[in-house]
Amino acid sequence: MPEISRFYGIIIRMYYDEHAPPHFHAIYGDAEGQIGIDPIQLLTGDLPSRVISLAIEWAALHQYALKENWQRLRADQAPQKIAPLR
Repeated sequence: MPEISRFYGIIIRMYYDEHAPPHFHAIYGDAEGQIGIDPIQLLTGDLPSRVISLAIEWAALHQYALKENWQRLRADQAPQKIAPLR
């Protein structure tokens, strides 16, 4: 599962064989959530609310790159790293 970004202890990953809708995984310690790309929203998970807010803020800044990475993975290509939230 490729890691595409990491910030404030949050690891952002996308899987090669994922199901629709387009989304990414945010991992924080033992908690994990799936966050939709368009629209940007929490789909499932048990992340703390502050982590959800940070992941959604990051996704809003990089929505286009996330969409591109989703398409790359669907075409069996490696995703591009995305800058962390600063």
